[in-house]
Amino acid sequence: MSITLAEEITLLSLDDESGEAKERQSAAWAVAGGILLELALAGRVSVAGGRLAVTDEDPTGEALLDGRLAAVAAWTGRRGRAPKVTEWLTKDQAKAPAATVARLCERGLVVEETRRVLGLFPVRRYPEADGAVERELRERLRAVVLDGAAPDERTAGLIALLHGAKLHRIAFPGEPRKQVAARMAELAEGRWAGEGVREAIRDMQAAMAAVTVVTIVAAAG
Repeated sequence: MSITLAEEITLLSLDDESGEAKERQSAAWAVAGGILLELALAGRVSVAGGRLAVTDEDPTGEALLDGRLAAVAAWTGRRGRAPKVTEWLTKDQAKAPAATVARLCERGLVVEETRRVLGLFPVRRYPEADGAVERELRERLRAVVLDGAAPDERTAGLIALLHGAKLHRIAFPGEPRKQVAARMAELAEGRWAGEGVREAIRDMQAAMAAVTVVTIVAAAG
């Protein structure tokens, strides 16, 4: 089964048994970035000078991507000039995760459960229903990051997003973070895609790094 980068990030971030999202805020930015990167790889959007433009509104055939493509096209169309990538990510990181989880439910990879906290407040969780896709994903990441295999374009992009959002621990639980981060940084900076896609990655990494710093400062306060 072929799933999107956003869905791969979401699978990594959801606890298999409880269905609770780990590192929720950072993962949300990575999910929004994953959708945008996928659209860039598909030739539907472009990034130049840190600004985002829709270059082709034709559907990709993937419901999750097409829904977000329509949203970004409508949003950019209302603005006087091409918006910054960071503006779109700031807007979409609150919405993209829900759309992505819904797609995973449709595929039968996770199942939605509603539980009540303190017997009062309903909380949705998404435990694993079919673990085969996530197992293959983790094996592919391990082969590239830990074993030195050459990545394909999408896997390299996924690693760049995970590194930019500092999601090293959910991607490689139990592995030395310093070693993992160094290898992921090397892959993120590699020349595995065209300059437009690499620029999109750099902008997304900058946005995710900024929000991570804000989150840490807020937590410390």
